[in-house]
Amino acid sequence: MKNLVDTSKTLSLISHIHSRANDYLRDELKKKGLPDLSSSHGFILYNLSQNEKLTMGEIAEKINRDKSTATILVQKLIHLGFVKTECCTEDSRVKFVRLSEKGRHFTDATAEISAGLLTRCYRGFSAAEAESLTQALLKVASNFDAP
Repeated sequence: MKNLVDTSKTLSLISHIHSRANDYLRDELKKKGLPDLSSSHGFILYNLSQNEKLTMGEIAEKINRDKSTATILVQKLIHLGFVKTECCTEDSRVKFVRLSEKGRHFTDATAEISAGLLTRCYRGFSAAEAESLTQALLKVASNFDAP
């Protein structure tokens, strides 16, 4: 009889991978002399690198946090000089957030680090295996998004 994988440990394994990936990112940031930010800060910077500017509401939605939490996270990034805000000319209640030059430098450096992380993650995988793993994890994630 073929040995089956113990699927009861899936979430523990995902947690372990997350922890090891964070260790990798922290070590690589340190090697480059860059600050070790929380994953939420990194995700904000990544989203801003993919968009010219975002509102606080858009940031909150993209990082899956409430607006007040997103505001606190962005305030730290402003303090560190990674982002800047500007008022909307059409609605003074709306503030846009965009990367500063320092923020662009950081996201360029982290793009290189992320590429290394992905290389490590999929080492020994065929393209089909990597695609299959990603599809399975997307399915798991969607199970948590559903009621």
